[in-house]
Amino acid sequence: MPITNHQSEQILRIARELKDIPGALIPILHGIQDELGYVPPDAIPLIANVLNLTRAEVYGVVTFYHDFRSEAPGRHIVRICQAESCQATGSEALTAHAKKHLGIEFHQTTLDSNFTLEPVYCLGNCAGSPSVMIDQDVFGRVTPARLEVILKEAQVEAPKETNDESEGAKR
Repeated sequence: MPITNHQSEQILRIARELKDIPGALIPILHGIQDELGYVPPDAIPLIANVLNLTRAEVYGVVTFYHDFRSEAPGRHIVRICQAESCQATGSEALTAHAKKHLGIEFHQTTLDSNFTLEPVYCLGNCAGSPSVMIDQDVFGRVTPARLEVILKEAQVEAPKETNDESEGAKR
């Protein structure tokens, strides 16, 4: 889906504000994703033009780093820890259950646009493994049944819009 004029203006504003800092491409991409929720493919030529880079150079960075999204995410981002401690306490089964329950794989969004499922490789909550993060909230000792409750509660809540990870609660 093409970007809107408003999104184009946002992308250009961010790129122009940050273009003069050393290594500006990654901060620009983060700024765009923070503002839009993703880096639209149509942003690539705009960024390339501002930074005097090729489209291929910008595209290469966007696709190399797994944290950059090229599609709009769901209203809630569900991250399931895949690190060793969580694996040892059942994250593989929890992941399989989440995929089945939501009907999606990692890096996909549910048809109703409520949830995007992502792997994460440590939430810093090893004592509470397996751990799940929904938006900015971290949950520990999550079972498949508890995950369903957490997802149901998240579905009725508005997503938390914060870039400050310290605001996330450990539950």
